[in-house]
Amino acid sequence: MYRKPSRKYKNKKVERLNLIPILDSVFIFIFFLLMSANFVRIYEIGSDVPIISNSTPPKQQKERLDLTLKINASNISLHSGPNERRIFSAGKTADGEYDLFKLREKLIDLKKQYVDEKEVIFIPNANISYEELIKIMDAVRDIKKTDPEVWTKRDGQDVKVLELFNNIIFGDTQS
Repeated sequence: MYRKPSRKYKNKKVERLNLIPILDSVFIFIFFLLMSANFVRIYEIGSDVPIISNSTPPKQQKERLDLTLKINASNISLHSGPNERRIFSAGKTADGEYDLFKLREKLIDLKKQYVDEKEVIFIPNANISYEELIKIMDAVRDIKKTDPEVWTKRDGQDVKVLELFNNIIFGDTQS
């Protein structure tokens, strides 16, 4: 038999879903994500990419150094000029580290000859670790307090040079 519908079910209204608590929690979650992202620091070492230009190079009176540092698994070699003539090579020490002391001595000698040069082109081999590469970059960039002083003339006054080859360019990276 068929029953008569009751008023209990007949007058019941369908309630809408209350989305306000869900939206509040989503906005709070986004707020905390943005706040925590503010405290994350990313460190990077600035490096320039070689620029290819179609313009003619300007005529220069001074001879350029065009210093290239090739890093292999067994040694570090310095090359100079457009034909990449080898001017220095340093192997590894007895403990397996690159001989950065000899490299710094040679770089300081080169800086005394070419005071205005600031660029060095790094050509690392594919199997060089990141830590080794950073150690070599630190050795190439700045003059330490224990190193011999390098002076230059600027505006008629002697000025102490504080950096070796601070503009590092990565060229022909082998992956």
